[in-house]
Amino acid sequence: MQLTATVRHVHKFFATGVTRPPAFRREQLQKLSAALQQHEPVILAALHSDLGKSTYQSLSSELGLVRAEINHALRHLSSWTAPSKRSTPWLVAPARGWVQAEPFGVTLILGPWNYPVQLLLSPLVSAIAAGNAVVLKPSEIAPRTAEALADLVAKTFSPEYITAVNGGPEVAEALLQEKFDKIFFTGSARVGHVVMAAAARHLTPLTLELGGKCPAIVCADAKVELAARRIAWGKFLGAGQTCVAPDHVHVHRSVSEPFLQTLIKALLEFYGANPRRSADYGRIVNRKHFDRLVSYLGDGKVFHGGDHDAEELYLAPTIITDIRPDAPVIQEEIFGPVLPVLEFDDLAETITQLQTAPTPLALYLFTENRDTEQKIISEIRSGGVCVNDVISQMVGTSLPFGGLGESGFGSYHGRAGFDAFSHQRSILRRGTWLDLPFRYPPARLSIPTLKGALRFLLRG
Repeated sequence: MQLTATVRHVHKFFATGVTRPPAFRREQLQKLSAALQQHEPVILAALHSDLGKSTYQSLSSELGLVRAEINHALRHLSSWTAPSKRSTPWLVAPARGWVQAEPFGVTLILGPWNYPVQLLLSPLVSAIAAGNAVVLKPSEIAPRTAEALADLVAKTFSPEYITAVNGGPEVAEALLQEKFDKIFFTGSARVGHVVMAAAARHLTPLTLELGGKCPAIVCADAKVELAARRIAWGKFLGAGQTCVAPDHVHVHRSVSEPFLQTLIKALLEFYGANPRRSADYGRIVNRKHFDRLVSYLGDGKVFHGGDHDAEELYLAPTIITDIRPDAPVIQEEIFGPVLPVLEFDDLAETITQLQTAPTPLALYLFTENRDTEQKIISEIRSGGVCVNDVISQMVGTSLPFGGLGESGFGSYHGRAGFDAFSHQRSILRRGTWLDLPFRYPPARLSIPTLKGALRFLLRG
């Protein structure tokens, strides 16, 4: 009943129209920016406690990206909210047509635990910019961060406008029973099915940002040392707990040995001989995920790493080779610091394998050949593509970020985020000084004349 009352109050507040004026939206974005600065020490401490994230990593991959979204929205809010003129057909002349972006209403944002600040607050920025009222549900799996975010929201916004609700899965399930005007979910495909089913009961529009086994392909002509260095960075960022991290690597047999050796060299450079002591290397979020990840070590040959400590929830950056095709590490999303490396001789066979796999959130390709690049992009489906790098496709505000198929649907970041939380409302205003009689019954034109007239009159 308490959740029902909370959601009802937010609906009532939105109905007042207070959130609609651009000036109000701008003010709220500025308040969020100031709150992030004020609460930064607490948030940094919480991220370190929950995930072992360093200050450097938390600023660059969490808070910095949210601030970039806020600044981008503030710069472009006026143009995003302005009516967009459209042509109208001669049939309805005289008339003016335009599209007006309008808020959906009361939105529910369900955040994940792996980037608990960025992946909750970046959608919030878009929802505010679009003029919505919001209910936030941080992930309970990162409890200190969830508490810090709820405190930030409570001290920054009116609870009838934006409210954060903490609790376990039962709270998320209860929220999904309520009627929302938009739901935005980031998380696993398994929970995504549950969210989608709940949204269907109310015909609620939905954005799903899911995961997937994001493959990396290293071709024979790739700059191997650069590829290894960039893949090592992207895979082991956040101890591998990144939705767009390279899940596994397909490397051409002719360059597999130098690739593997450069991977090891990069890991030693990034995290030292003992990553456990590195301030830049995180921890696994909980024991359940730790045990699942350790079980993958038996699915192939541990080429590098493999050290682990259950008490610390520490699993070293690990590379495995000689993997069985049916091994769980190949069939399941890894979401941790275990990198399977698979050799290939024929790129066409790798393409066929990836065409039959679930559609990933990202596809990574390392090649110097534009024909190969175009072939891979055109023949393998994915939410996004990054050539000769990893993760960079989701950094910034100009490229929409989102999945496809099993990796989700809908996109956000920058203008795409504003659009994700907006209804594009078509409006036509017609003049009253002309009212041609031929459209009214009885029919006044022959069929051939009508066909000819419509070809002209329906042109915009």
